[in-house]
Amino acid sequence: MRPKLLTITGVALTGVLGMLAGSQTWISFMVDGTHSLEVVAGSDVNAAVSPISIAIVAAALALTIAGPIFRRVLGGLVALLGAGLAALTISVLAAPLTAITGTITSLTGISGSATTSLVVWSQVSAWVWVCVVAGVLAALLGLLVIVRGGRWVSGGRKYDASARANTASSGKPDRISDWDALTGGDDPSAGEPPEPNSDIR
Repeated sequence: MRPKLLTITGVALTGVLGMLAGSQTWISFMVDGTHSLEVVAGSDVNAAVSPISIAIVAAALALTIAGPIFRRVLGGLVALLGAGLAALTISVLAAPLTAITGTITSLTGISGSATTSLVVWSQVSAWVWVCVVAGVLAALLGLLVIVRGGRWVSGGRKYDASARANTASSGKPDRISDWDALTGGDDPSAGEPPEPNSDIR
């Protein structure tokens, strides 16, 4: 698989992985005085997870048609989006109960600093770590696009090169190339021997 296709596929997969992780349960907990298990999905913990992941997928699609300069711009965007996704998810790992204070308040009607003290049990799922990995990989792939994206060979250039090679090997004139030469101010017939005049006797 070519480096361009491999990198773009990797970027798209990190975005898809982020969306998948955001739709899964991130935090499970129980509140004092109740016996019910409450679960909170990643998109509920942080509403920005899904939009960032979608933006990464969109950037991957744009990379398929972007030129060398725009590729680097998109690579920088992917790197920033990936870093943002990882940072948001790590903040949930650092303080999971703080991340679900809104959910606790909606369940108990109690707000303020005492909210988190109502939780008697909580657990962070592995999907949070999956989202961190997706963000880190997206950031690394974005940096790779910045460094290597300008060297990718686009389909059009490859086609033009092969077409010129075929014309040169066959020795036959290329009408499209002749027309391009005339447009640029060059006479493609210059230097060619004149055709014999059949009317001269």
